[in-house]
Amino acid sequence: MIGTPRSSLLPADIARLAVAGVRARPLRAVLSALGIAIGIAAMLAVVGISASSQQRVNEQLTSLGTNLLRAEPAKNLFGEQTKLPPETVGKVRLVDGVEAASGIAVLPAFHVYRSELIDPSATGGLQVVAADLDLLDVTRSELSAGAWLNPATAAFPSVVLGATAAERLGVVEPGVQVWLGGRSFTVIGILAASPLAPELDTSALIGGPVAARLFGWQGNPSTVYARSAEGAFDRVRSLLPGTVQPQFPSDVSVSRPSDALAAKAAIDQAFTGLLVGLGGIALLVGGIGVANTMIISVIERHREVGLRRALGATRTHIRVQFLAEALVLSAFGGVIGALLGAAVTTVIAPLNDWPIVVPLLAVVVGLASTLVIGAAAGLYPAARAARIPPTTALNG
Repeated sequence: MIGTPRSSLLPADIARLAVAGVRARPLRAVLSALGIAIGIAAMLAVVGISASSQQRVNEQLTSLGTNLLRAEPAKNLFGEQTKLPPETVGKVRLVDGVEAASGIAVLPAFHVYRSELIDPSATGGLQVVAADLDLLDVTRSELSAGAWLNPATAAFPSVVLGATAAERLGVVEPGVQVWLGGRSFTVIGILAASPLAPELDTSALIGGPVAARLFGWQGNPSTVYARSAEGAFDRVRSLLPGTVQPQFPSDVSVSRPSDALAAKAAIDQAFTGLLVGLGGIALLVGGIGVANTMIISVIERHREVGLRRALGATRTHIRVQFLAEALVLSAFGGVIGALLGAAVTTVIAPLNDWPIVVPLLAVVVGLASTLVIGAAAGLYPAARAARIPPTTALNG
């Protein structure tokens, strides 16, 4: 006796049924998938923007180097501000492992203004600084316009403005004059932003000779920058305080400017984790929306389920059908969300002068999570549909 062949549902049939079920209610399907799309888009956009920002920081650190040290005077045991001796830069250059050194000296008694008619109290947070001629080479700062100080211009009333100083003074190109220390100085250059020496951004930099002649500067630097050789960084850092102030090394503070960029990147990463968590909540809400849509679909399709059961569909077939519909909804939302997230990253990154980075792993994990959410959202509606008796459904 030949038995009745067991009913089977091929993968192609499952896919066809799932797509047909979703297409039967297009508006509801789009609205359901929208919640998933928003969650995935938020997560990928945050991760992409963060990765682009991190890549920019990494590129900056690579080009600027992490071997720059900054030595500054600290407060002594009595809480008094100390001074670095005039020969500090020369001493630092003699330290074994130091490749180059340069210094600046803030002249706190003097300020820079756009003209002599400006209120003296409106300093704009700008400072006047006497700078060594090799400062740009050591800090790897760059000019955005004009020229840097040289032995000739350093001896005369010439000034190079930091990026922020030029903006606040309304100077857009060299050749104009500003009012500095009670007399006119000619702007010969404008610096680009200095990531490793941000104090230069708000500075008006003049030569040491003119600072000594006009403003009585005695040669004491307020900050010394030193480039160490590869592999000698830690040793150089430990030697600098004792080299600068042999009797009172604690009066000298030594730091690495690149640590500030690294710390900023770490803060950005922590903030990114928070935003990704919020995106995960949005994704979970989207999954609830899918579950709600599927439950309503089961209620509305009693007759369809009953008819299929009467024609030989098993409970497993019904469960698989509705579970597949939930997966299609979620996958649709996930793909749309991934495209939106990548599009947001593609737009935002260039606006901030960052490289465009959309991590492939984040896309894969995001899409996989949508399928997991979809499967979880479809389990209960699928089980509920499978429990519908054929006769009850057909009579309903």
